[in-house]
Amino acid sequence: MFGTSGVRGPVGEEVTADLALDVGRALATDGAETVVVGRDARDSGRMLVRALVAGLTECGADVVDVGVEATPTVARAVAREGADAGVVVTASHNPAPDNGIKLWTESGRAFGDERNARITDIVEAESFALAGHDGIGAVEERDVVAGGDARRLHERPLRETCLLYTSLETVSPPDDLSVVVDLGNGVGRVTADALHAAGCDVETLNGQRDGRFPGRPSEPTAANCETACEVVAATEADLGVVHDGDADRMMAIDERGRFVAGDALLALFARREAGDGDRVAVPVDTSLLVADALAEVGAEVTYTPVGDAYVAAEAAKPDVAFGGEPSGAWIWPERTPCPDGPLAACVLTALVGAEGSLAALVDDLPDYPIRRDSIRTDSKRATVERVAELAGEEFDDVSTLDGIRVGTDAGWFLVRASGTEPLVRITAEARDEGDAEGLFETARELVERAAANLD
Repeated sequence: MFGTSGVRGPVGEEVTADLALDVGRALATDGAETVVVGRDARDSGRMLVRALVAGLTECGADVVDVGVEATPTVARAVAREGADAGVVVTASHNPAPDNGIKLWTESGRAFGDERNARITDIVEAESFALAGHDGIGAVEERDVVAGGDARRLHERPLRETCLLYTSLETVSPPDDLSVVVDLGNGVGRVTADALHAAGCDVETLNGQRDGRFPGRPSEPTAANCETACEVVAATEADLGVVHDGDADRMMAIDERGRFVAGDALLALFARREAGDGDRVAVPVDTSLLVADALAEVGAEVTYTPVGDAYVAAEAAKPDVAFGGEPSGAWIWPERTPCPDGPLAACVLTALVGAEGSLAALVDDLPDYPIRRDSIRTDSKRATVERVAELAGEEFDDVSTLDGIRVGTDAGWFLVRASGTEPLVRITAEARDEGDAEGLFETARELVERAAANLD
């Protein structure tokens, strides 16, 4: 039932009111007595939240409803409220017809596989502990109108981050910086509020909340953010930041209007946070440049399966200074255990204020050719299993931590099933352009052979 980022899928097919009701019932049955609930801007979220809350209260849990807010805003509210769990109704960067349900622990970290499995078992067995008439849970709405409690309490530490942050140094307030913030019609307004409060000149794009995402598709990719890149370049802004629909992701644009690759951002953040002997948690599809950048400061990467929940779990270990995914999820474990796009935006803005140029920071990194693509298939798991068999016959260095990662003298490639969509994802990288292209074509040919054998 749960993928790498909770339950996600088309509304009315995979994601229904019945499912939301049962997840709420199961979470309360599993012992959650107080639950924080929020959602993104999708219209279907209203229906799903009502069903979810009904299930929670039917099994005796009290609910704190923080309304329409960013996922990290809701996740932070769980610990602050002293709640036992949190739920965000969101499909994050997925397209408008989708929605989903993501569960959070009492600390604000995403549920791991074990807890998700417990909820799944309760739902499938329909073993709900329904309350009697005198045990129904209560619902408290916390300023669900614009600018509610949860957002204000999230914005305060973000503003302080803008004013004080650069790893081990204190810098001047970035009050002379111009920042373009593309909210993607999502719920990340807290970013613009924090940057403005810190003294930045802020221009917003796609600032109207609209779960249809009319301004651009929700996922903050280079192709989807071309308008934001043009605006940053045309207005001579110092940088741009872009969010997905629920603002757990953040990607960036430098002052020249260039979309910054996620691997480059990961290297910049990781090198700032880690020191000698530290580890940085990254997924198996991360570029070699992150490991090389960390080696310069005596730190190293530790690989996890793809998915922010896996990165967050590893980042909770004492010698891990930072965790991140090239897709735009960034975790500062000493600040918050969840991916926090607004925090990442404020950290990056402060770094630019200290260093003077995002373009210069990016250009200082190695530039290794990396290829990424996806093949759509309804048999993604079976395809990857067949790729594992083929790769095991043809290569020596094969890892199955998450999907199939093959290492060669030239570089590496990875084939894995998407956790949220009917896709098989292919990644290949080398330090030489020709080697990267060759590895990518090898991986694609393996996937095509595997898929053909399933027909």
